[in-house]
Amino acid sequence: MNIFRLAGDVSHLVAIIILFLKIWKSKSCAGISGKSQVLFALVFTSRYLDLFTVFISAYNTIMKLVFLVLSYATVYLIYMRFRGSYDSENDSFRVEFLLVPVTGLAFLENYAFTPLEILWTFSIFLEAVAIMPQLFMITKTGEAESITTHYLFFLGLYRALYLANWVWRYHTEGFFDQIAVVSGVVQTIFYCDFFYLYVTRVLRGSGKMSLPMPV
Repeated sequence: MNIFRLAGDVSHLVAIIILFLKIWKSKSCAGISGKSQVLFALVFTSRYLDLFTVFISAYNTIMKLVFLVLSYATVYLIYMRFRGSYDSENDSFRVEFLLVPVTGLAFLENYAFTPLEILWTFSIFLEAVAIMPQLFMITKTGEAESITTHYLFFLGLYRALYLANWVWRYHTEGFFDQIAVVSGVVQTIFYCDFFYLYVTRVLRGSGKMSLPMPV
């Protein structure tokens, strides 16, 4: 495993932990898109169906379990334990606009027309757009708490590091996963405006940040 892959995994884990602790400690999920979190839970579920049938390494298995547990725990906090603070009115992105085309692409573009491969491809495509309800919610409300922006920063950093990982693997191993790379590039593009605003506003002391995004 190269340093970019490891750093990407750590950034991904840090993002999920930041969000979970934010909700748990504040006892509030205000400003958090429950729809995005459901989509991420669906991403992990469809991607890790081979968890108990294919063993790659202890590290791989543990990370899969952690991501699954934390994603569903976050969904539980939003929709069950702290549902009174959930802003369903502003979390209004139409997720069917993501699920329908992503499902269609998974059937059309995959490496093998088998259930596990189609679901893996579905998870890759869905992850690329799963953050859109959260970005849409920030745009609709006009601001985001700094802790939420930290979560988004580390999530975006994870994707950027994975792009570096794929470049590294291509040059050292000749490995190239077209589906994962294209989806990763698309997902990283969604974060471009956010990265700029994060650095210019949040890191310079502003408690909240607005995120203009065309929808």
